[in-house]
Amino acid sequence: MSVAVRLLAPEDEAAWLPLWQAYLDFYRAVLSRETTRNTWQSIMRSAEIKGFGAFDADNRLAGFAHIVIHPNTWNIGKCCYLEDLFVDAGCRRQGAARSLIGAVYRFAEAEGFNRVYWVTDKNNLAAQSLYNQIARQTDMVQYRKDFP
Repeated sequence: MSVAVRLLAPEDEAAWLPLWQAYLDFYRAVLSRETTRNTWQSIMRSAEIKGFGAFDADNRLAGFAHIVIHPNTWNIGKCCYLEDLFVDAGCRRQGAARSLIGAVYRFAEAEGFNRVYWVTDKNNLAAQSLYNQIARQTDMVQYRKDFP
């Protein structure tokens, strides 16, 4: 499947919302409507959060990637955290995820960022098979403490 990747625009919200919900369902996550609304508004308005969409030949949204841009203490430049990556189940294994990550790479390089990085579920082997082709897996282990 050939896709065109571009930054998400306000008119994409109606197509993004069901994909966002499918992404949350995939990870068994429940977010409030307020959080979802805030997420979309941040993608549209924030300088630090961007959203990319992969659109098929009929201009249907097949997947998305959300990035968070931030400074870091190990380099002078900024980093790009690929926080969310999701492709509709019917569009998987057809190049959409690779195209989305490629667009993120090009954006990050053009902006002078020093790194793109992300995490994935240890059991998401299908995604890892792609990631192993296009990035280097690190030995870092993530820890976190959530607050209400």
